[in-house]
Amino acid sequence: MTLKEAEKRIKELEQENAELKSQIKILEARSVGGRKKHDAKWMASYNAFAALYEKGMNMTDIVERSSCSRRTCYRYKAYYEELHGKKQK
Repeated sequence: MTLKEAEKRIKELEQENAELKSQIKILEARSVGGRKKHDAKWMASYNAFAALYEKGMNMTDIVERSSCSRRTCYRYKAYYEELHGKKQK
């Protein structure tokens, strides 16, 4: 391999590297979908559920009082019991 061939190859690799870096920036900037578990909004909703659940309220009353769905309340219940080591009977 001569010096000119090496310089040509270096330029090709630098161009390829620049293209790949631009693709990485695009991928890093995109928003990933799905539920964001344990972000501030989720924790606020969960803590409101946990406070009502610890007071001994049943699930239907919690659903009526809280702003979350029935399924979400049961998801919170499962998470609460997992945290506190309780088993569902």
